[in-house]
Amino acid sequence: MKKLPLWLVLLPFLAHAEWGTFEREFENEKPWVELATQLPPYPQRDTLIPFEVSAATRNRYFIDPASVSVGDDKVVRYTVVIEAAGGATNVSFEGIRCDTGERRIYAYGHPDATWSRARDAGWTPIQFRSSLSYHKALYEEHFCRDRLRVKDAATAIDSLRRGAR
Repeated sequence: MKKLPLWLVLLPFLAHAEWGTFEREFENEKPWVELATQLPPYPQRDTLIPFEVSAATRNRYFIDPASVSVGDDKVVRYTVVIEAAGGATNVSFEGIRCDTGERRIYAYGHPDATWSRARDAGWTPIQFRSSLSYHKALYEEHFCRDRLRVKDAATAIDSLRRGAR
């Protein structure tokens, strides 16, 4: 029986050791941490920017430009105002994560211009198959084109204004 050289016998173990080092380098990446969020001032009707969602809805959608921010945590935050065809108005302060295609509602607005924090409102996937999803419209057309987050609030606001024309 012919003996194999020692290096040839140890080769699988050395390769595994190298692969383990490679995997550990990725395991040491810092996990994503969301920054604390301050509620913005309540939106003013005369400054809202309309945006299109779908011709299939009679609702009207607006973003408050004063509320738009892009955080160091890579979250685009904004206040959205939705006017339903029947006359009801919904106001919420929300965020979108472009990296993961998720959204979150932080607070709901009330007719007396106050906020109430959303309870147990975690990150949820954006419904990309729905043509009626305003989150999809904001993600694809204004805040996260090609999954790339806008660099700052001014760029996001400019995109909304250009879309409003």
